[in-house]
Amino acid sequence: MLEGSLLSVITFFPLVGAAILALFLRGEDEFVARNSKWVALFATGGSLFFSLFLLAGFDASNTDFQFVEDATWILGLKYKMGVDGISVLFVMLTTFLMPITILACWGVTHRVKEYMIAFLVLETLMLGVFCALDLVLFYLFFEAGLIPMFLIIGIWGGKDRIYASFKFFLYTFFGSVLMLVAMVAMYVDAQTTDIVALLSHNFGSDTMEVMGFQIVGGMQTLLWLAFFASFAVKMPMWPVHTWLPDAHVQAPTAGSVVLAAILLKMGGYGFLRFSLPMFPVASDLLANFVLWLSAIAIVYTSLVALMQEDMKKLIAYSSVAHMGFVTAGIFAANQQGLDGAIFQMISHGFISGALFLCVGVIYDRMHTREIDAYGGLVNRMPAYATVFMLFTMANVGLPGTSGFVGEFLTLMAMFQANTWVAAVAATGVILSAAYALWLYRRVVMGNLIKESLKSITDMNTRERAIFVPLVVMTLLLGVYPALVLDIIGPSVAHLLDGYDTAVADFAAQTQTALKGDH
Repeated sequence: MLEGSLLSVITFFPLVGAAILALFLRGEDEFVARNSKWVALFATGGSLFFSLFLLAGFDASNTDFQFVEDATWILGLKYKMGVDGISVLFVMLTTFLMPITILACWGVTHRVKEYMIAFLVLETLMLGVFCALDLVLFYLFFEAGLIPMFLIIGIWGGKDRIYASFKFFLYTFFGSVLMLVAMVAMYVDAQTTDIVALLSHNFGSDTMEVMGFQIVGGMQTLLWLAFFASFAVKMPMWPVHTWLPDAHVQAPTAGSVVLAAILLKMGGYGFLRFSLPMFPVASDLLANFVLWLSAIAIVYTSLVALMQEDMKKLIAYSSVAHMGFVTAGIFAANQQGLDGAIFQMISHGFISGALFLCVGVIYDRMHTREIDAYGGLVNRMPAYATVFMLFTMANVGLPGTSGFVGEFLTLMAMFQANTWVAAVAATGVILSAAYALWLYRRVVMGNLIKESLKSITDMNTRERAIFVPLVVMTLLLGVYPALVLDIIGPSVAHLLDGYDTAVADFAAQTQTALKGDH
């Protein structure tokens, strides 16, 4: 019985927790604050527990959508959920990280109940994005996720939180307006909003004229551009990345963890779910455009990271650079590229989340993120220095950590697709080592000479417990990447079969048309 509604249980279990908090806990006293945290931890832990059944029952060799739930709501709106080899791991990443996130904000004292409700609602909306198999349902989850994150930054953020929250909201919302228009056009053309049906629908790729311009790839190109506007902002890609550093700097630690580890992955997931399989001709035509944008992002944001004085801002720019490897891997459109891109997104979820938690540990003690305010922490915080070093190395892409596998696979894919792009992107590996090691040296190494740091304490039991699962996953995936690659491999191969066939057919039609003209 549970199997028929397992995805709904996983998705909406946190929302039940949010409802309990909203309806049964009143006031602002310590009792309410303490129980709000425990209810949130139970709700996120319950979602993780049920998602283990999802992973255990998932058949990686089956490329169809599994655990499908299909129902019709009022006004004919469809509720259809399901996962394949691409989306199931994003569901697992979300349910794995959310209990850790709740533990990380155990020290929050301001409007605790509302804070926990925001995170629980956000988890439901993020899980909905990865499970939705209907265009309308996907769009509702995708856009609604902006609201709780907007509130998390705007209410519990830093001194410029209002500016950062509005910038975050407006960038991502306006990017998605074009996607909504494209979805309407897709419905008109295919007469369905069912994503499974749309994956096999052939959107027109004949050259068409729009406002005097010849659009090669026709309708596919226009739809691709509309979706690209939304997903590129969400990733975010250069040059529409400027909202991310501001959002990260102003967001509370737990908000930064969710933003970097899960929310950014929605853009990459969108490219894999919509752009490549539904608009293969346009994806092929515009692949070099995306590859070069990705290479520029890797180099440019790495150089900008080198100039930062705020730890969170440095890690935020690092995230943009790592997402450059993801987009390059996706649009290299080969097995290594897609495998590497998905692996990089999963790995980055653990590593970037851990790095923001590392910043949070010392921010809770010193209330500053300025790099110059620290130095010599290894003398007082040896456990912290060890954990921070591990995730710094993983962020650089040290072999033996999960960060290496994704970068290596995507660079291999780039080299097959465009040698020059690969050469430019490879410099990002060197630059990432430069800014990451520079940060670590200035914060952790050296003599403890600042008076304000001489009484700083090492991580407590709760903080150590938060890092244990992240350390385990980073090292486990580094030495045994097959845990991820075996699950995503068949679904990626199936996606690429359809992609390659559509591109080959378009090339053949183009050749035939050219011969006819001559």
